[in-house]
Amino acid sequence: MKNLTDKITLKNGATINNRLVQSPMLTNSGENGAVSEDTLRYWQARNNSAGMMITEYHYVSENGGPALTWADNRTQLAIYDDKFLPGLTKLAKTMKANDNKAILQIAHTGREAHYRGHLGLPVYGPSDADYPFLPYRIKGFSSQEVEEVVRDFGMAVKRAIQAGFDGVEIHGANHYLIQQFFSRFSNKRDDKWSEAESFPLAVADAVFKAVDEAAPENFIVGYRISPEEINPASVGYTWHDAVKLVEKLTAKHSFDYVHLSLPAYDAKPADSDQTFAQLFRPYLSEGTKLMIVGGVVDRQSAQKAMDLADLVAVGKAQLIDANFAGKLIEGKDQDIVTEMTDQSELEQALTPGLREVFDQEKKVPNWRKKVFDELDYSKAK
Repeated sequence: MKNLTDKITLKNGATINNRLVQSPMLTNSGENGAVSEDTLRYWQARNNSAGMMITEYHYVSENGGPALTWADNRTQLAIYDDKFLPGLTKLAKTMKANDNKAILQIAHTGREAHYRGHLGLPVYGPSDADYPFLPYRIKGFSSQEVEEVVRDFGMAVKRAIQAGFDGVEIHGANHYLIQQFFSRFSNKRDDKWSEAESFPLAVADAVFKAVDEAAPENFIVGYRISPEEINPASVGYTWHDAVKLVEKLTAKHSFDYVHLSLPAYDAKPADSDQTFAQLFRPYLSEGTKLMIVGGVVDRQSAQKAMDLADLVAVGKAQLIDANFAGKLIEGKDQDIVTEMTDQSELEQALTPGLREVFDQEKKVPNWRKKVFDELDYSKAK
């Protein structure tokens, strides 16, 4: 019988205090990629909740972000240079203050580096492309540049270790670069990187090499994946492809967990009566845990999600109430905040950038509205 309060020992030996995880979510708090006081306040409010907390995606290469941000003081966080280490060290210390595990998510956003496009800088992806849902062209990486990005993932891991994080999560989901290489919709290359699984496996190799060289004992490594990339006019890959990748990743390397990025914890593909969680579990190597996310908003949904997986990630509910998971663990369900108001945005330590996102009446710059309007993958061909 699984309980939310169960302590979980992961494959590489780390023990987390319960089955709940704060899902990685963009804070819109970076200052040109650096951790800000807003970032630290946001995490100070959330460091006594879930047993494991995952930061927003940090871009590992200078050309790997920022993504959906709209000002120099509202950017996604970065880890591509040692100059970010002082802030990242403060962030790790803040997140770990109450003996919960702090995981840093590493990513390259590829074609989704919208702020670079807004600034007139080149935006890169697996192949040259002019997508109808983006207001800028994509420049394909050279083979050497792909190798450099792979190395950047390894360097990012070493910085995460130096900063004091308990682990890293490779972000292979949500249309970012790793997924772009895995997708036959966006990967049109004709070199060794044309093979869908080559880039994800190379990134995993670089990550575990860095872990072997520099990480302390029990360092946590996870992988996040979107089970499918299916749009009305295109198919990048299906779950049949994704489970094969997960099988290879977890057979080759000692991943502590695989994190399915889902719209709902019980989501199913069109061609199966089983949930994605049920379909993916048989492909995990022995000891690798399964984490799912999507629609967990109360004890009932958390319990149902836990029946399908080992770890349950919580997203928006953890924004609305910074201690959502902690209140579930302590049996204080009646105290959970369920509505976002102007006052609660401040009480829950949302960053100014997040408050702008939640405030529907606030006008955003025209270029950002254009980006959101044009991020319609149904137009993909």
